[in-house]
Amino acid sequence: MPHVDITVISDAICPWCFIGKRHLDLALAELPEEFRVSVAWHPFELNPDMPAEGLSRRDYRTAKFGSWERSRALDAQVEAAAEQAGIQIHHERMTRTPNTFDAHRLIWLAGEHGVQSAVVSALFRRYFVEGEDIGDSAVLASAARDGGLADIDIPAFLASDQGRAEVKAGLDEARRLGVSGVPTFIFNGTTGLSGAQPPEALRQAILEAAGRG
Repeated sequence: MPHVDITVISDAICPWCFIGKRHLDLALAELPEEFRVSVAWHPFELNPDMPAEGLSRRDYRTAKFGSWERSRALDAQVEAAAEQAGIQIHHERMTRTPNTFDAHRLIWLAGEHGVQSAVVSALFRRYFVEGEDIGDSAVLASAARDGGLADIDIPAFLASDQGRAEVKAGLDEARRLGVSGVPTFIFNGTTGLSGAQPPEALRQAILEAAGRG
């Protein structure tokens, strides 16, 4: 029975990671029934120096890209790609660019409970569809419930040190691997693809990792 381990290095505020997850889900749906695939989500911070409370999205992106008009043009490109993938991104609903360290801690916790993919999806939905601030503990708690962690006291978890060392280790590992952009997909610990690859490219990479390509 073919088995492939997929590591996805991602950030919860990366639109191409949201699109990449959609493409990965489509690729997995097209695999032969006998395939067994495990997917683990590892952390990356697009904005490692972001203040813990985040920043105004408009102010941050205006400074980053030189003008709000340039930021909006880039947003339009992302929205078009998302629509082509069958999902929606509503940049007009976003007011904050959050710090994602606690979101990565939540993703780590979800992995410990076997619901990582569902929590990743919930975070993407909260940020890109609803425009919510996923640096906010109440929003993270709501996303956790959506993803299957309803029985865990998420505010208490976030107030603790749980997951901090693990997320920092994951961020260090991404740097060690030379990851500079996300999403990055790693198959069976060796071969990798970067960017929001189309579903067929991901499917082919999975087949090759399983010796079926």
